[in-house]
Amino acid sequence: MFGSIFYNCWGALIAFSMYFFVTLSQSYMPTHILIGSSICAVIAFVAMYIVRYVLFYIFYTPEDKMFDEFKKENDEKNEQRASENNTNSHTTVQYNDESSEEIAKVVRTMMNQEEPVRN
Repeated sequence: MFGSIFYNCWGALIAFSMYFFVTLSQSYMPTHILIGSSICAVIAFVAMYIVRYVLFYIFYTPEDKMFDEFKKENDEKNEQRASENNTNSHTTVQYNDESSEEIAKVVRTMMNQEEPVRN
């Protein structure tokens, strides 16, 4: 649960005090005021369990279960990207090798040719 039983005691004390001071200003018998305040404190003590449960429900975030699906999807996407990069890297290496060979051939032929004389 959210919090501890300490919060229940504080809620009971606050409820007892509020009921006691509100009914003290009216003309009730002291036993009626104390019994009513005690009943109100017990009700507030039990009601704080419900309040703590609701707060726990609101603030609870199950990180493991909540993000498992997202982690699986991201892992699958990363594997796909890695496999695509591997296939792309092999093909680009082949193309780079072929283009570098072609460039080397062109350079050799250019070096073997004589430059025309410019005037």
